[in-house]
Amino acid sequence: MNNEQIETIKPVDYFNYYNIEKNESLFTIAKKKNINPNLLSLLNGLDVNDYLYKDQMIMIPKKGYSYYVTKEGDTLNIVANIFNNNVNSILKNNQSIYLKEGQLIVSKK
Repeated sequence: MNNEQIETIKPVDYFNYYNIEKNESLFTIAKKKNINPNLLSLLNGLDVNDYLYKDQMIMIPKKGYSYYVTKEGDTLNIVANIFNNNVNSILKNNQSIYLKEGQLIVSKK
């Protein structure tokens, strides 16, 4: 895939919003939506065991994308390898990359 063929991803493309129902937890939502509960907690800035309130809104990752939260020492090459992608595609598909620990980076599958 050359640079002209790479589609730019907008933040609204990555997530759906979900309204919490009574007695739901990140674990029950993750199971219902077939998502890793740790990813769900990271995306929403929550601890995996946090209490969720009825009508609270959270983000649910859309299918067709891969998500990665950066760690200390990550480089663009490391992130591209994790996604099995190239650096140009990673840069094009994210508005800003600072490579600070805890940054969410998205790649289209």
